[in-house]
Amino acid sequence: MPFDFSVPDWEDKLRSGQTPIPQLPINAERAAKAVRIFNELRLPDVPGQPKLEDAAGEWFRDLVRMAFAAEDPETLEPLINEVFCLVPKKNSKTTYSAALGLTALQLWDLPNAQMLILGPTQNVANRCFDQAAGMIKANPKLAAIFHVAEHLKTITRIKTGATLQVKTFDLNVVTGEIPALTIIDELHVVAAKAYAERVIAQITGGMITNPAALLVYITTQSDTEPQGAFKTKLDYARKVRDGEVREGVRLLPILYEFPPDLQADESKPWHNPDLWPMVLPNLGLSVRPKLLYDLFLKAKEEGPDAEIVWASQHLNIQIGQGIKGESWPGVVHWAKNALDGLDLQTLLDRSEVCTIGVDWGGADDLASLVVLGRARGTKEWLAWSRSWARPTVFEQRKKIAARLRDFEADGDLRIVETPDQQAREAAEICRLVADAGLLPAESGIGLDSAGVALLVDELEAQGLVQPQVVAVAQGWKLQTAVSTLPLKLEAGRLRHAGQRIMGWAVGNAKQELRGSNYVVTKQAAGAAKIDPVMALFDAAMLMFQNPQAAPVADVMGMIA
Repeated sequence: MPFDFSVPDWEDKLRSGQTPIPQLPINAERAAKAVRIFNELRLPDVPGQPKLEDAAGEWFRDLVRMAFAAEDPETLEPLINEVFCLVPKKNSKTTYSAALGLTALQLWDLPNAQMLILGPTQNVANRCFDQAAGMIKANPKLAAIFHVAEHLKTITRIKTGATLQVKTFDLNVVTGEIPALTIIDELHVVAAKAYAERVIAQITGGMITNPAALLVYITTQSDTEPQGAFKTKLDYARKVRDGEVREGVRLLPILYEFPPDLQADESKPWHNPDLWPMVLPNLGLSVRPKLLYDLFLKAKEEGPDAEIVWASQHLNIQIGQGIKGESWPGVVHWAKNALDGLDLQTLLDRSEVCTIGVDWGGADDLASLVVLGRARGTKEWLAWSRSWARPTVFEQRKKIAARLRDFEADGDLRIVETPDQQAREAAEICRLVADAGLLPAESGIGLDSAGVALLVDELEAQGLVQPQVVAVAQGWKLQTAVSTLPLKLEAGRLRHAGQRIMGWAVGNAKQELRGSNYVVTKQAAGAAKIDPVMALFDAAMLMFQNPQAAPVADVMGMIA
């Protein structure tokens, strides 16, 4: 019978100020010793250098108890080898990480054990080491049992030879021996690195040989949509907490976040400071209420984008498609219009006519295609997308590389070796729609004319030529699509397949006023990708012409 790691009453626990952790059996003697060690440490950078017994939140003592003392009462084997702690900014994550490392170094009598704290940047890693070294300096007893090597960012317990080293997260952080303890600070930042998954896989893979090894993630919510290793671990931790995963669980979830419906509520109930204690376990300690509220008011004054970034960092509000302000207005209603089970074949089966929009890209860019169907009977618009990239995109767009890998795993982004393969696959999708008898004889496939020569050749090879294939004017001439699609989304008349790549692109889309027209451009969106959205606009411009599907025989006759 597996132990229950779920926390079915996690929302009630947050509302009542309790730590949202499962009820697991613990070794009471070891738990008490671990907490005693933790409590004796002092904050080195606070006047009076108070002990953590007085200065730390009870929530972290709960983490210490569980991480070090949860065990099977029959086998005495540890129950936990991973901890995922999601807690907002300024709740002493870095300081507590240092304290957790020093606690393990004293608690475990492991000869020559290696322990690591990995910071997302050099500055964070340096601060973490300074906090650990400062805790030792603040206590003469600790100064007698530890050797601090400043130049190596290493602390050694003299009795056992065990070491605690603080490093910046990079590809070579784990070499040789598998650490007995690894603490990764700010996983959401680390996850943006292209090699993050490989490093974490190396750590977790090595832990198979050491069932007592412990890996701790302490992180804030991402200030962009979750991606890569951060999204993977966050999703898994939520499933464990919610009881959706029960077999083989050894991860302790500690998630300080509002319920999903409260986060998604367009009235933003989280604006109310009375709710903030739910997700701020150090409120009144390291988090000062008045200062936090002042920062909130400042972010609101600066605009919606600044506000949502503030909320992601200080209240763990997850960014998805909730950014407003200068963003394309359709983003507000995008998520709620996802249609379960809508794939390309379902779209074709339900549609009376389809148009296709294509936005092509260069070697370091994405190419995107959107099939837009008009449903029989209801006249709803149905959208499905496919995008392509070549391997060079991961070198040129390292900032979004982990996110692109997520989309590749979804099957909505194809990585192809050559531009010819990219064009061929897109043309084959167009041919599929044509063979279903759903393309109009004229203006059925709309292209942004930039860089589409190879695609035009492949379309011609598939028998798809003018006037069925046309160029769609860009810039301000897309105004009808830019302005009308948000209204269709608001009315529930534009449904889509709920593809993450499309939701990401919609969230990236920024609009600006030029003259009397609003335009959405790659330049306005910055480095983020909006190619699928632009393909949607192209398809919509053709659908606005109220097309009628040409029978397949007519199309084939036109080709002949």
